[in-house]
Amino acid sequence: MNAEKRQLIFQRLQRENPHPTTELEYSTPFELLIAVLLSAQATDVSVNKATRKLYPIANTPETLLRLGVDGLMPYIQTIGLYKTKAKNVIATCEILLREHQGQVPQQREALEALPGVGRKTANVVLNTAFGQPTIAVDTHIFRVSNRTGIAPGKNVDIVEQKLMKFVPKEFRLDAHHWLILHGRYTCIARKPKCWNCMIADLCDFKEKTPLPDQV
Repeated sequence: MNAEKRQLIFQRLQRENPHPTTELEYSTPFELLIAVLLSAQATDVSVNKATRKLYPIANTPETLLRLGVDGLMPYIQTIGLYKTKAKNVIATCEILLREHQGQVPQQREALEALPGVGRKTANVVLNTAFGQPTIAVDTHIFRVSNRTGIAPGKNVDIVEQKLMKFVPKEFRLDAHHWLILHGRYTCIARKPKCWNCMIADLCDFKEKTPLPDQV
């Protein structure tokens, strides 16, 4: 795919949704961090249902730490891997209070040092909470990048590197959300809705084109 096509793709995505954001519900960087931690191998819908009950009770490192692992688990037990996630959340609260004055750090290295936080989670927080032009490659972005030809790659690291290189600079801050939403609702896994796609004429996808293994 050439640069002109990429430019047109992101112009259309921007025109359709000028101010994209995450579908996770949050009001502070800390709430976003916890929501993203909980969202691994879970849907945003399931996380939002849990945090709507949790956050009115505990939505700071101090209040969550007082709940403890056993106190937190009932709020998140409808989410996959909730026992492990509860331990990671409480351990994260301890580190934030001990090393960061209870604040979510804005540096990648500090974020990735938190329990359960990998590169993808750090990218989401850096982008959505702090306005840094990062791109967190989840299964939707991986699929859309390969199908369309925007940034094809065999693994998430290659796709991320190519997106950071190929996405025009003026679109880089919002590209993360546009691509996720496009993959979630239009370029879906089993049968993409090409008939209802605003970028179908610019896309490299052919119905029988094999994709790399999904992330």
